[in-house]
Amino acid sequence: MFAPSVFAQRRAGLQQAGLSGLLLFVGNVDSPMNYADNTLPFVQDSSFRYFFGLNEPGLAGVIDADSGEATLFGNDPDVADIVWTGQLPSLAERAAQAAVAASRPYAELAARLAEARAAGRPVHYLAPYRGETLIEMGRLLDTHPAQVKDGFSPALTRAVVALREIKGPEEIAEMEAALGVTHAMHIAAMQNAKPGVIEYQVVGIMEGIMRRHDWQLAYPSIFSKRGEVLHNHRHDNVLQQGDLVLNDTGCASGGGYASDITRTFPVGGKFTTRQRELYDTVLDMQLAAIEAIRPGVRYLDVHKLAARVMVERMSALGFFHGDAHEIVESGAYAIAFPHGLGHQIGMDVHDMEALGEDLVGYGDNVERSPLFGMGYLRLGKTLKAGMTLTVEPGLYFIPALIEAWEKEGRHSQFIHYAKFREYADFGGIRIEDNVLVTEDGSRVLGAPIPKTVEEVEAVMAV
Repeated sequence: MFAPSVFAQRRAGLQQAGLSGLLLFVGNVDSPMNYADNTLPFVQDSSFRYFFGLNEPGLAGVIDADSGEATLFGNDPDVADIVWTGQLPSLAERAAQAAVAASRPYAELAARLAEARAAGRPVHYLAPYRGETLIEMGRLLDTHPAQVKDGFSPALTRAVVALREIKGPEEIAEMEAALGVTHAMHIAAMQNAKPGVIEYQVVGIMEGIMRRHDWQLAYPSIFSKRGEVLHNHRHDNVLQQGDLVLNDTGCASGGGYASDITRTFPVGGKFTTRQRELYDTVLDMQLAAIEAIRPGVRYLDVHKLAARVMVERMSALGFFHGDAHEIVESGAYAIAFPHGLGHQIGMDVHDMEALGEDLVGYGDNVERSPLFGMGYLRLGKTLKAGMTLTVEPGLYFIPALIEAWEKEGRHSQFIHYAKFREYADFGGIRIEDNVLVTEDGSRVLGAPIPKTVEEVEAVMAV
């Protein structure tokens, strides 16, 4: 945990949002794997942890938006708990770790909320994203879960987003700690992805590095020679000489902050000419995007810049023909780049998206595009100093997408379908780093992870 003063400052910042009434933050509970006492690894609700710091189940926090008083609700350990878990701190001791002076038994929470509502005071809460939380909030607020889902507070959501999206130095340090371990995981993957090795063997090596720190993955690893499958969580392919492997893997720090890194590399350690041409295209996309990031720039425009770089490079190789700007604005480019350039990152790998993707990633008169591909951009709004985000352009040959668009004749004035068909077995390439928006530009977080052709081949030659 950070120093208690950090959490006090965060709650004070939230109070300045001008809300009135009670602000309710319900923490997560254990989620059973297959029966009640066999649970999945615990992950705390990130907004509760942001304001109250504690990474354990069965807690809730209430902030009186008018007085600023915070109360932690939970239970003191009893003898039965201690038998199974060992000695635990009291509820008051846990509250003190986050500079919370008041703590009360969890059983009193519903009455506290009912008392406020009876007095005409609103109870603000964020949209619940877990079934257990939805049901519990229905009980706490004495209402049907469907009404809970619809009754979240947009005003509180906007206030939380405004605070959480600007990272403090202690948060950047946590993210870079996560990136230090992720760096080692990616190097190990490059050096162990040899012909005849099964993908899950490499994944096991990476996760072993992470587990030596007692950390968890920030998201399920994507490690596959079928890189054209964007969220491919299967790891059962046998690697062959010349395969192009996409590795999208990141861990979460002990403080709960995520890393999210993608590298693409050839099994056997040497890019073919065909692979190198397209790999350098994606690298050019990423470098141009990172160079363009600064406060005041819309991330939607950075996405379009990356797409335009891709179109220009691929046009020279015979994949597109026509004006690059028109190809991007029409959406034709998405046949090869069908996802967004990136998203915010922090305590969640897709930071705060549980609060509502458009509330987090759009606003400031920036609306989500209806176009295929561009519509998947999770972050489009104007960037501010202190934001952290991913920059992850990609280039993919997805046979089903190519076939469907060609059959429709979609964007045939721009797309050379015969050329795309020649690459139907190519796979995919993605290169991703985590970037901090600074006062006058940007900084890639963490120690550099090899990403030029020369750097990747040198690491794989070891």
